[in-house]
Amino acid sequence: MDHESLHRRARETGANPIVYWLARAILQPFFRAYFRMSRIGREHIPERGAVIVAANHRSFLDPFVIGTMARRPMYYVAKQELFANRFVAWMLTALGAFPVARGAHDAEMMETAKAILARGEIVLIFPEGTRIRPGSLGKPKRGVGRLALETGAPVVPVAVIGTEAVRRGWRIRPHKVRIRAGRPLCFAQAPDAAPALAKAVTNRIWPSVMLQWEWLGGLPPIRRAAVIGAGSWGTGLAVCLGRAGLEVELGCRTREQAAALSSSRENLRNLPGVQLPRTVAAVRAADLEFAAHDLICLAVAADALPSVLAAHGERIARRSGLLVLSKGVVPPLDTQPTEYVARRCSARAVAVMGGPKQPTDMVARGTSVTLSSHQAEFARQVADALRGARLNVSISTDATGVIEGASPTRTHPVRAA
Repeated sequence: MDHESLHRRARETGANPIVYWLARAILQPFFRAYFRMSRIGREHIPERGAVIVAANHRSFLDPFVIGTMARRPMYYVAKQELFANRFVAWMLTALGAFPVARGAHDAEMMETAKAILARGEIVLIFPEGTRIRPGSLGKPKRGVGRLALETGAPVVPVAVIGTEAVRRGWRIRPHKVRIRAGRPLCFAQAPDAAPALAKAVTNRIWPSVMLQWEWLGGLPPIRRAAVIGAGSWGTGLAVCLGRAGLEVELGCRTREQAAALSSSRENLRNLPGVQLPRTVAAVRAADLEFAAHDLICLAVAADALPSVLAAHGERIARRSGLLVLSKGVVPPLDTQPTEYVARRCSARAVAVMGGPKQPTDMVARGTSVTLSSHQAEFARQVADALRGARLNVSISTDATGVIEGASPTRTHPVRAA
């Protein structure tokens, strides 16, 4: 269908009030009964005047459930492919949707959003640009910051959780859905906002969305990591995580080894020529504060796992996820490393990583690595962190294959870190 006419309808006519309120009269009770929908912070969405609602995106249902947060129509962007069918396009525009070309700078979409805001309406924006599931929230695009600056409209941060679990194929099943809105954020109006300024404002808006998301119990991003094992593989992983912006503690076996790494900022013995990022701190493994870390990495050989877990397993917090780099099996029963680790600590999730053949390859940008975990959300979390270091990350369901194809840490016996 002609997208220009769809935009013109959104700008000039707007949602069809009969269709909109009839649909809402049917859907809102259904959401409350079938999804046990709860709405928190509705008072933060002004009852009149231009408003931008910035929300995370997990499901096709998001615009409809988030729309119930306001007592007036809420306009929203939808991918232009949904408007291919003439009847569907008419229905979507009647409900307040207008098309966007994903993956491109869509000037027409931006002009339509500005026109809607200019007449004092609400526009719902998904800064991630697409649905993100599973795992923690994705990275925002700067369009929401630009829209806020160029219109001067307040931005209400909103998070929705549970909608990603309601659909299985064509079946819509009951699942608890919760929505939370935070206080509006206001920015000075700046016509023709520079990209850097738009990005800065987006980076101010998105943490407020994340705050609502984590309050609802959503999975937080990985911010702090501890790596046990300061050999070549452990050092390489610490460098990658540090490059991705995480705060990393590299756990060394002795205090002297930690002091040497802190002084030289280089693992001269195991990974010479690679500087530790400033976000990586070398400490003795026994001094690690495990409760403060979102991710714990075990970069030791499989036959060293029993001694490492005996020394540190009880200190690993339930809130942390565990990443294993060990190759082979754990003696004496030839247990898979992930299975062995999962039975001996209370970490919320365990993943295994395999990839480059040599430790020096670990720190090369574009290196391919593979992750596997029974918890898909955790695998995505770790993948997002590693991609921040510009690694090429794939996720597999075959943990055994990843382990057998993984790069070795050290194949000779080591003492506990």
